[in-house]
Amino acid sequence: MAVLPWLTLVGIGEDGVEGLSATARAAIGAAALVMGGGRHLALAKALIRGEARAWPNPLAEGIPAILARRGQPVVALASGDPFCFGVGSLLAAEVPMAEILCLPAPSAFTLASARLGWAMQNTATISLCGRPVAALRPLLQPGARILALSADGTTPGIVAAHLRAWGFGATQLTVLEAMGGPLEGRRGFGAEETAPDGLAPLNVIALEVAGGPSLPLSPGLEEDWFETDGQITKREVRAITLAALAPRRGERLWDIGAGSGSIGIEWMLRHPAMRAIAVEARADRAARIKRNAGTLGVPGLVVREGTAPAALERLPPPDAVFIGGGAGDAALRVACWDVLPSGGRLVINAVTLETEQAVAACHAAWGGRLTRIGIERLEPIGSLQGFAPARVVTQYRVVKP
Repeated sequence: MAVLPWLTLVGIGEDGVEGLSATARAAIGAAALVMGGGRHLALAKALIRGEARAWPNPLAEGIPAILARRGQPVVALASGDPFCFGVGSLLAAEVPMAEILCLPAPSAFTLASARLGWAMQNTATISLCGRPVAALRPLLQPGARILALSADGTTPGIVAAHLRAWGFGATQLTVLEAMGGPLEGRRGFGAEETAPDGLAPLNVIALEVAGGPSLPLSPGLEEDWFETDGQITKREVRAITLAALAPRRGERLWDIGAGSGSIGIEWMLRHPAMRAIAVEARADRAARIKRNAGTLGVPGLVVREGTAPAALERLPPPDAVFIGGGAGDAALRVACWDVLPSGGRLVINAVTLETEQAVAACHAAWGGRLTRIGIERLEPIGSLQGFAPARVVTQYRVVKP
């Protein structure tokens, strides 16, 4: 027997009930429970007949109250499109979509694109509500247009300060305030300027990126992008290593013996959905990895301080593992192999004879591929120049059957 929708997600804009469809109005009026933010409940107050309850913080704590009304008409209010950085995905994880009716309003991004005349498909979007501003960094590409949801009226000034620090002071910002409502406004300023006073808490920042050192889109960043004490995988070897790890959207990497964090950071730069855990025994290096992750725009990189394999306990399982340090420990190699799922990749870079012997043992036991990587760079020799070889790296790669 089919289950009829009992939970209605209603997107509401700053125009309040005037902008709602007849179906949305009827759903709110018939609901035994209406959940929403304080602003949403105020906008819909004239229609609410049942219980009105504000979302708690965190939002997830409000889910049981909704589930307790299963089978009764319940409405969850959201800003614009509930499935655009909204509560929709949170609810859909708990309630089958067959039991949900979604009545979206235009999202803030849709409204901003309409105001600015920007093509949505050519515009990057991000939410800075509860997320670090550092996540903007990879999006700062030449000529890029970016729409960012603000956490509040202070966010535009914080974004401008970051742009200055990153060398993007020529970037222009447009703050679109309270779009769709009677207090709608627009104010623009350059990143080198002070943000306007009294910006509305509900706003979207539109950025037109100009100038600045954009992050290359290819793997193998130059070493000087990273803060390092010298413990870093050289850029050419790093690019080859990323190719061997073969990242796919949403996968998790364990970067063991992470040093400066370059492998885990570049893994996460491949796509916003990537996840990585850097395991590093030294406290100073672990702190340095966190700084590098923030500077390069992947603040979500998790750093576990400790010595593997003990430090691997209770970590969420990986889709790929890179061992850059400590591969001579047989217990570590076996622990990483055992935790990998079918199709998971293990990559080890060896530069010492002892580690080469270890990866040869792995090759004998598990198969895979051994590759020698030799890099030479032009360097001065007195008044002349010559190619100086870096340490040869023996790379082991295997895909778990």
